[in-house]
Amino acid sequence: MPANLSARLCSLLLSLFLIAFALPAFAGPFEDAVAKFANDDYSDTEEAIGVVASSGNALAFPIISALQDGRLMADPDSKKVYVTGADGKSIDAATGQAVASVPDSASAVRLNNRLRRGVDAAVGALTLMSPDVTTRIQAAQSVFKSHEESALDAVNTALSKETNKSAKAALGDARAAILLFKSDATEVEKLEAVATIKAHGDQEALAMLTGIGSDQPASVTTAAASAIASIQSSLAIWSTVQNAWYGLSLGSVLLLAAIGLAITFGVMGVINMAHGEMVMIGAYVTFVVQEVIRTRYPALFDYSLLIAVPLAFVVAGALGVLIERSIIRFLYGRPLETLLATWGLSLVLQQAVRTMFGPTNREVGNPSWMSGAFELGHITITYNRLWILVFTLAVFAILLAMLRYTALGLEMRAVTQNRRMAASMGIATSRVDALTFGLGSGIAGIAGVALSQIDNVSPNLGQSYIIDSFMVVVFGGVGNLWGTLVGAFTLGIANKFLEPVAGAVLGKIAILVLIILFIQKRPRGLFALKGRAVEA
Repeated sequence: MPANLSARLCSLLLSLFLIAFALPAFAGPFEDAVAKFANDDYSDTEEAIGVVASSGNALAFPIISALQDGRLMADPDSKKVYVTGADGKSIDAATGQAVASVPDSASAVRLNNRLRRGVDAAVGALTLMSPDVTTRIQAAQSVFKSHEESALDAVNTALSKETNKSAKAALGDARAAILLFKSDATEVEKLEAVATIKAHGDQEALAMLTGIGSDQPASVTTAAASAIASIQSSLAIWSTVQNAWYGLSLGSVLLLAAIGLAITFGVMGVINMAHGEMVMIGAYVTFVVQEVIRTRYPALFDYSLLIAVPLAFVVAGALGVLIERSIIRFLYGRPLETLLATWGLSLVLQQAVRTMFGPTNREVGNPSWMSGAFELGHITITYNRLWILVFTLAVFAILLAMLRYTALGLEMRAVTQNRRMAASMGIATSRVDALTFGLGSGIAGIAGVALSQIDNVSPNLGQSYIIDSFMVVVFGGVGNLWGTLVGAFTLGIANKFLEPVAGAVLGKIAILVLIILFIQKRPRGLFALKGRAVEA
């Protein structure tokens, strides 16, 4: 046998020996760590999480993510670990190779609460280098909440490479949270961490600073106590701002529901107990429009409210004119009969809607531009409430312009101030009454479009707002739109500041008592306006 051939044969035999016997004994740390998931031991699982997460292996994120979701399966017999996907496919966790099926003896790797926090931190650390900025910020926030020491190296690496300002700030907060609870961190590092978390300034930061142990250096404990007091003061201010925003939001709803009533009550002196049902009709018009769009023109769904607003105004306005011509005009000067007639009419309208649409709530969806929320400082502002506020102010401005610059507005103001003089000047007061009632009902209809986005669309929708609407009108001054505006926002804000103290029910009772006392002193409301109801 030639010498070179003999040498090659020996080399081949040695290679086969290493493959068959030696290499399995020298498996890499990644494979060893993955195998520990099959031991069904919490300490082994914790060690495996740390090794896999810090390995830099491309399989690390799929493994830890599967562990978080309960998709990491381990076979105690073969010590094999598998990652199962949502699509039903599975891979060997150690090699990444696809497998035909997971053995029946395999079960999901178990976690306890401590391990879940570690998994959350590992997932956050593994996504810190994602190309997507939003993903990196969310990962940093996850590490901030868990403040696991094992994520510190990944956070430091990501922080050194980060260029986005928001992501860098989130990573800085995550690093501070880890250092604050790290046992071997220096006193200087802990003081810097306290300062960083103090600047974070939300409830999570407050809970984190409150939760530090008593074994911290005295300077750190003092700095944390000072930071806690500062955050509490800041959160109290933001809580006041949040209540003020909720009050403005409620006030815009009350204003939208009361504008039409202010016009009707101010010009005609009619106590319209069916005003809430005009709001309800507007909400059901919105429901019908959306149902038609869903079934026939789904691409137009984002425009459904823009289509519903004029339709609700026309439908509710036309019904208002019909009610005035058929019922109200026979009852002028008889307020008790008007109240009873419109109350009976409200019951008829509610039952008619129950017969047509059923007694249950109807679904009215939010267009995409009215969905979601955004953070402003430490308060949350929802887009639907914000758009309702903008819409309410737009309706108010348009109504003011109509009253000031149109012939109908001039006639309505004349009738409001002195009905007999207006009639003697040739103004058809009966026509003005009909159009005024229709206008007030139409505005109530478009109020229903807005309210359908924040309340249940049901036959009882209007009843939720009729009493509050009357309170707004009486408090602000009958027939005065500016008084209605001030009254609505005043009552809305007062309501939201009283609710945390007295509760929702007692808060409303307190508001009602305050209004009664106020009316005793100023019977004509905040902004008195001369009208037929107060003429001699």
